[in-house]
Amino acid sequence: MHKLGAHLSISGRYEKAIESIENIGGNCLQIFSASPRQWQFAHPSQKQIETFVKAKKEFTINPVYFHASYLINLGFDNGVGKVSVRNLINEFNLSKKMQVRGSIVHLGSLKREKKTLIEDEAYYDLIENIKQILKNTPEDVLFIIENAGTNKLGKTLNEIALIINSVDDDRLRVCLDTCHLHAAGYNLTTYKDFEEFLSTFDSLIGLEKLELVHMNDSRDLLGSFRDRHENIGKGNIAIEVFKNFLNNPKTKHLPFIIETPGFDDKGPDKENLDILKGLIS
Repeated sequence: MHKLGAHLSISGRYEKAIESIENIGGNCLQIFSASPRQWQFAHPSQKQIETFVKAKKEFTINPVYFHASYLINLGFDNGVGKVSVRNLINEFNLSKKMQVRGSIVHLGSLKREKKTLIEDEAYYDLIENIKQILKNTPEDVLFIIENAGTNKLGKTLNEIALIINSVDDDRLRVCLDTCHLHAAGYNLTTYKDFEEFLSTFDSLIGLEKLELVHMNDSRDLLGSFRDRHENIGKGNIAIEVFKNFLNNPKTKHLPFIIETPGFDDKGPDKENLDILKGLIS
């Protein structure tokens, strides 16, 4: 059975998202632990944690991921970098308590840009910040790097590989977002192009580190470096790209999470999941 899910709102209580994903026909889930646009650290009560874990088990929703705050920027050793580290340490420790597999993280950006990532002195702050988070969090909680669809850290497989190899920790994983790949210029429409992409990923990073895929269409053109999600089949990404991910033996076992605007503009919905289900062969 395929793992198909969505990023859904907790609406003040974590178990709300469990009920919502069940209602739209999903079996895995992504949520925020707290507001993604404020420096809020999540501190649910023990009762809230137990209620969530019970609902997760009752509805057989697995895996569940946190998506880290949009404010996170690990490319600095200043105040922003330090609060980013504290925020993720808090979230990773909460993941353990709530039986959440890990956090999907946008790494941020480096302001002092050079020709290559490793030439930037701030790159070493990034690596040390990631190591600090891993050192102070449970060993079975994953740090999942999401590829960037804009000119930020992790916009290419080479950048992601460099970061993973520099940190050298088995807990690092990768989340690929189809919209971000499209924005960064990766055309995965044909079977050949998709196979070549997977081969490159495997040689640079290792397919065993590919944890999940965000399935999002794009409002923008290939290589635009603009990250604007669209409903599946309504944007500029060929439907074959989604078919490739869903049906290729190397990727079809992965969790697939939608972050689409929804056909009623109320967020990820049953219609988007049903479209993906219809692409499975």
